[in-house]
Amino acid sequence: MALKHILKAWVPPALVNLFRKPSPYGFSSSYATWGEACREARGYDDPVILEKVTAAALMVKRGEAAFERDSVPFKRKEYAWPLLGGLLWSATRNNNRLRVLDFGGSLGSTYVQHRDFLEHLDLSWNVVEQPSFVARGKELFADEKLHFFSTIEECLEKTPIDLLLISSTLQYLEDPYAFMEKALGFGFDTILIDRTPFLKNEDRITVQKVRPEIYDASYPAHLMNETRFLTLFKGQYDLVAEHSALFGLVELKGYLFKKKA
Repeated sequence: MALKHILKAWVPPALVNLFRKPSPYGFSSSYATWGEACREARGYDDPVILEKVTAAALMVKRGEAAFERDSVPFKRKEYAWPLLGGLLWSATRNNNRLRVLDFGGSLGSTYVQHRDFLEHLDLSWNVVEQPSFVARGKELFADEKLHFFSTIEECLEKTPIDLLLISSTLQYLEDPYAFMEKALGFGFDTILIDRTPFLKNEDRITVQKVRPEIYDASYPAHLMNETRFLTLFKGQYDLVAEHSALFGLVELKGYLFKKKA
């Protein structure tokens, strides 16, 4: 057995991470303001992202890939079980009805990835996205269950919503706390947060650099104060469940909330 494999098997992971060469990708640096971070990044509205996501989503539509996430097509099916559990939990509370507002939901990638478990439901999946994504979604991917809107208000004018889903989106908003306060004001019955980076007791503005094999992009991002974030829900929502996973050295968290009776 090679020496590096022996060391990997016996050396504690924390010690390995200490001496591992830092990756140039993921979250890096700290910035005093959002504007400063924006000047160091290309932004999520880069047209390259839309074209890459569209190409991958079309592969799924043609049956050439099982699902797509962040513009990467996957050949084998995978499921985000905590997220899926939250969706099904909501449906069971509403007689197998599930009306989702997927804020920042790209071209419906989360719906497509998990629809095998959702198709038996009375389902309406509604994506709220940037205008360019909405136009592309309506043109190529919308159907009787998947719909696209430019604002939350536009969506609510068309259909009532049972569950607000925010997956890997809050961190890319200029003021995620202000957005969350506004979202809470709509009084959604269930709120599901997923794939969101938090720090325990601090806020940090940073830049996320994407690996080039995905696409050449970078965008400003927040590492949010978990304590401050959870305080927003107190008095209005109960925390049903939470889960976490590591993204490099940053913890990505998920939460399921239900509105207080």
